[in-house]
Amino acid sequence: MPQAIERMSRVDTAWLRMDSDANLMMIVGVWLLQPRLSYETLCERVAGTLLKYTRFRQRVVEDAMGASWVEDDRFDLERHVVREALAPKQGQSAVQALQQRVGELAGEPLNPARPLWELRFIEDFDGGSALIARIHHCIADGIALISVMLSITDGGTLPPSRKAQIESEESDWLSDAVLKPFTDLTVKAIGLYGDGVAKSMSKSAELMANPYQPLFGSLDVARAGMQAISDVAALALMGDDSKTRLKGKAGGKKVVAWGPPLPLDEVKAVGRALGGSVNDVLLACVAGAIGEYLRDKGDDPSGQEIRAMVPVNLRPLEKAHQLGNRFGLVPLTLPIGIGNPVDRVYAVRRKMNDLKGSYQPILAFAVLAVAGLLIKPAQDAVMNLFGKKTTAVMTNVPGPAVPLKFCGSELKQVMFWVPQSGDIGMGVSILSYGGGVQFGLITDTALCPDPQAIIERFAPEFDKLVWLSLMLPWGSED
Repeated sequence: MPQAIERMSRVDTAWLRMDSDANLMMIVGVWLLQPRLSYETLCERVAGTLLKYTRFRQRVVEDAMGASWVEDDRFDLERHVVREALAPKQGQSAVQALQQRVGELAGEPLNPARPLWELRFIEDFDGGSALIARIHHCIADGIALISVMLSITDGGTLPPSRKAQIESEESDWLSDAVLKPFTDLTVKAIGLYGDGVAKSMSKSAELMANPYQPLFGSLDVARAGMQAISDVAALALMGDDSKTRLKGKAGGKKVVAWGPPLPLDEVKAVGRALGGSVNDVLLACVAGAIGEYLRDKGDDPSGQEIRAMVPVNLRPLEKAHQLGNRFGLVPLTLPIGIGNPVDRVYAVRRKMNDLKGSYQPILAFAVLAVAGLLIKPAQDAVMNLFGKKTTAVMTNVPGPAVPLKFCGSELKQVMFWVPQSGDIGMGVSILSYGGGVQFGLITDTALCPDPQAIIERFAPEFDKLVWLSLMLPWGSED
């Protein structure tokens, strides 16, 4: 019986080809569970839930036109759910040993002959168990993987059965989730920059919406190439990012860090007190922590800003189970040089407001859509532009408000780290879960060998905002 073949979308193809020696396009996550699980229990749950998603049983086959998803007829669950045993070094805690192992795995490529995911299971960890997940970005983005996480936990809802992706389904998604929400942005972009952006959006959407359409050797190839040049030229007009020690040549060796969650209720309260949002507060803490780290290293970040590339979700949340990548990117400026934490919150809020109505989400979407058409050297050149314009990749994903259970054990803590492209050497992850806000950081050791030193500054930066908020007038007597 012939294997079913499903063409990979152009954006997913771009992520597939974005792997480099410096950065692998894997989303890496950790679950900490109490009490501990058995390996057999884990395998049974994975077989009954995760493998219901066809993507996790399919391997990738590349060809001259792009890539396809093909059922792996030699699939073996034990190759993807692998036992691990941590052996902390002298003076090293269990958490530090886990962080070291996660960093090592973040720099090890997945086997391209198999489905591009893996779970490393540490059965005995700190009185419970730990699970390290590695999933290639071509399978799904962060929002989709949160949907997967919810579905495989106790009481989760499995994905509805569906046929292989077809052209009309992709076109419908582009119309409903991308073109319509961006109408206002497109109108503003046309007003500011002529009709080039509108044509770019239309052409990029057309290319992405028709994964089966042959383009090579046709007039559309030339047009797509010219449009890609136009899009890249517009991106190139953005100035290069600030030259801090966090920018440079990434070496490919990774290290990860995380800390205790911040109470989400307190973050909301500070945001209300300062007239801002939860995101304003969190991003101000990120900027403050990075600024303080640089000061401690002897650098002076005063007056400096750095950019972080932030994903913007473009899919209806109820369709997250369909997996794939459905997002654009916007460059967010972090005011690392502002020492006053309240002023920093207001600066972040202004930067966030500046993005509303911006042409940049459209531009980044167009570049990603076209990049999947290009040969790898050309795609690398395009994507390396993002590295010059930004210092970090940062994502903020809303998780469940109450703690989840997995095979009867409580999911105590969740961390994940986003991949970086080109020579970007820092990934910042913010995940709300179970009433807390979890920060995760992954860095390239050539640029930042001690990310825990940045993580440890998040909470003090937030504490400053709490105390300053308490000093604000909360009302007056008549």
